[in-house]
Amino acid sequence: MKISYECGPCFLRQAREAMDLSTNDEKLKMEIMEEIFKFLSNNFKENTNSNSTGSAMHKLIREKTGCKDPYYKEKIQGNEIALKYLPEVKKILKKDNSLENYVKIAIIGNILDFGAFTLDDDIESIIKESLKKDLTIKHIEEFENSLKTQDKVLYLVDNTGEIVFDKLLLAKIKEYNLDITIAVKSQPVLNDACMSEALDAGLDEYGTLVEIGCATVGYVDSEISEEFREIFNNHKFIISKGMGNYEGLTEINLTNKDIYFLLCAKCNTISKDIGVKLHDMLLLKK
Repeated sequence: MKISYECGPCFLRQAREAMDLSTNDEKLKMEIMEEIFKFLSNNFKENTNSNSTGSAMHKLIREKTGCKDPYYKEKIQGNEIALKYLPEVKKILKKDNSLENYVKIAIIGNILDFGAFTLDDDIESIIKESLKKDLTIKHIEEFENSLKTQDKVLYLVDNTGEIVFDKLLLAKIKEYNLDITIAVKSQPVLNDACMSEALDAGLDEYGTLVEIGCATVGYVDSEISEEFREIFNNHKFIISKGMGNYEGLTEINLTNKDIYFLLCAKCNTISKDIGVKLHDMLLLKK
């Protein structure tokens, strides 16, 4: 997906937060922000890829501050919030164990995103309200047909915290006897799940864990490893979690793939691109 004018202030907000989490050196932060302004001045243009731009900015911050995982504490917080609501979520699924409800819960987990929300947002209240909402787009029949007719699936996870809820959907998918491959980031970026977080959450109980070969914001086709490209190309059925993966995957040719986007539309640019309202939740076949 291409950037919109609204991505500009979002990039700067993310830059400020990432720097504040990385260092207390005010002089260094000033120097880095000057570099970011120069970078955006040269690269923030119409038809520029949003994921590539954000990934380069976060890489610059990590390199300049020496902090390899700025969102380390926020990832722990995300897990804690998800685990806090897990009993309530399981009660909901006990009352209604439909595939649609499992999908909805996995999408609600996508709210745990410090790239889209600020650190001061009341994410817990947003989760509570989302539990009461229905999916705006729900290609559930097509999704279940893919589960029944395909023999394997590639599941692209998104955020730490969110993966606690992903486990529930992965367990449901297991009932359809598919081979599951679960893809994570190779190095930390924002609060995205890496191998260590996936193992801590127990995702390896449901499928084979693989790394995409890079530390990008969402999916950036030019940055993935050749090993992961082979895995991606060998899967027709793909489940993509989150906005970042939507932004990146809609930039490439997805012909002959059954790809489903599970996400909460957490920014106006995504909402407008899909044609939904802010904070709408959707299971979208592309």
